[in-house]
Amino acid sequence: GLSIYNMKTGTFEYVKGGIMNNIILADEVNRTSPKTQASLLEAMGEKQVTVDGVTYPLEHPFMVIATQNPIDYMGTYNLPEAQLDRFMMKISIGYPQGGEEKQMAERFLNNQLGQTLVPVVERETVIKMQKEVEEVRVNADIISYVTKLVQETRKDNNLSLGASPRATLSLIRASQALAYLEGRDYCIPDDILKLLQPVIAHRLILSPEARMSQVMTEKILKNIISKIPVPVLTNL
Repeated sequence: GLSIYNMKTGTFEYVKGGIMNNIILADEVNRTSPKTQASLLEAMGEKQVTVDGVTYPLEHPFMVIATQNPIDYMGTYNLPEAQLDRFMMKISIGYPQGGEEKQMAERFLNNQLGQTLVPVVERETVIKMQKEVEEVRVNADIISYVTKLVQETRKDNNLSLGASPRATLSLIRASQALAYLEGRDYCIPDDILKLLQPVIAHRLILSPEARMSQVMTEKILKNIISKIPVPVLTNL
């Protein structure tokens, strides 16, 4: 947002920007300039924005979803590490399946691609679900397992930058959400193993030697998983 001078009142009035919403979709975020990308840091990290020295809290819930095409290089900018670290997870969508692509083509031919969207959930329901996710129990052994996995990324010779403390918290919260979706009020090691790749991989930076050898972060994470014993939970 920005402050605009009101000639009638002789004062500057704050006008909300697009960020002041519940769900923000940044399509092809890597096509925006570094300055624009940097403006998202405070919003994503602190859930607030500061304009002309005044801080405005963002609405709750707040979420940023961003897309990027990894193939395009011309006219794109790499996302800084600080911004990547603020995304809970990164998922590769890939190509649509045969049946999905056929359905897309049929909708295209019938001019149905621009159908009006309808809400599927209310804001209050999302807030209620978020609070219920926070109540999912995380065993002390699970917390220890997560921290060992994250700390191992900081020791790996193939990585010049391992996962941050924010990655630890994101992996735990994502595991709580997965347990919640599966109808459990407790986390299990499988939750951690399923989410390690999407939550951690995009935060890692390969060493120059690893890049030259074309080592993949997926392989590095698999090696780390093999080093750390999976905890056996008895009290759930």
